[in-house]
Amino acid sequence: MNPFYLVAGIVILVIGIVDIIWTTLWVDGGSGPLSGRLTTGVWHGLRTTSGDHDKALSIAGPLILVLTLVMWIGLIWLGWTLVFASYPHSLVSTRSGAVADWSGRFYYVAYTMFTDGNGDYTPLGDVWELASSLTTASGMAFVTLGVSYILTVLGAVSNKRSFASTVTGLGERSEAFVRTGWTGEDFQGIDLTVESLASELSLLAEQHKSYPILHYYHSEQADRASAMAVPVFDEALALFRYGVPDEASPDPAIIENGRSSAESYIETLDAAFIEPADEVPPRPELDRLREDDIPTVSDAEFEAEFESMTERRRHLLGIVRGDAWEWPPIEE
Repeated sequence: MNPFYLVAGIVILVIGIVDIIWTTLWVDGGSGPLSGRLTTGVWHGLRTTSGDHDKALSIAGPLILVLTLVMWIGLIWLGWTLVFASYPHSLVSTRSGAVADWSGRFYYVAYTMFTDGNGDYTPLGDVWELASSLTTASGMAFVTLGVSYILTVLGAVSNKRSFASTVTGLGERSEAFVRTGWTGEDFQGIDLTVESLASELSLLAEQHKSYPILHYYHSEQADRASAMAVPVFDEALALFRYGVPDEASPDPAIIENGRSSAESYIETLDAAFIEPADEVPPRPELDRLREDDIPTVSDAEFEAEFESMTERRRHLLGIVRGDAWEWPPIEE
């Protein structure tokens, strides 16, 4: 018996299983310790080597998912191989009766993880038969869990891009979003749109909390990036709240609900990995609204009210830059 191999194998198995469960099942836990380091390492590596080129960064999400699944499988595979290696006679060849060497152990564990074995090697004794059964159970259970996680993340990516496309379809800047809702007399009809987008953004914030890898799914097109769309949406709501007189603004309750959803999104990304920018981005321009005869408050009043959003807007700028974009989110 080699206790070093046994302890090392058990430790690797525990680390791998904890990381899988942490990442896939713990909703408030974010990425596991190993998955989180892998994710940030790949992202920063691609940003450094590609110079923030959109085409290169667009492969970050798929690459991280594949490497994460490979890491999980590799940890379980290596852990069980070391466990079987701790006892020289744990596995023998069914053909020659010879004790399995390292290649034989790797071969046996690989087959056992996904099937009941292929008959080329057999465990000796009740303990190793039980270990073989646990190898099969852990392989099938956690690999299936990992694949299910990937499918769930891909569904969330679709939701993320759908939200971004809807927002930017209404306006590629916050001022354009507001102008789109103006009928010439009021903002009739924009309430339902804002309410729907607020609901989608709340869901997106929860998905980012559950699957931090979502932030690393970088879109090649700015109008499909949620890191760009959220600032557009939040700044548009701020224009409704602070830039348009109360009598002309949409329902205040709906506007505040939308701003609350945006704040949840900001807090989720900030708590996970996004640092606020050192400076404050430029404010929206009321003159763009006045071009469509939209009633506005005075520039001085607007500037004074917007000062209360300084910290929030620094976080928004951090989100934009964290996804390798620049402010303003999208140019008209």
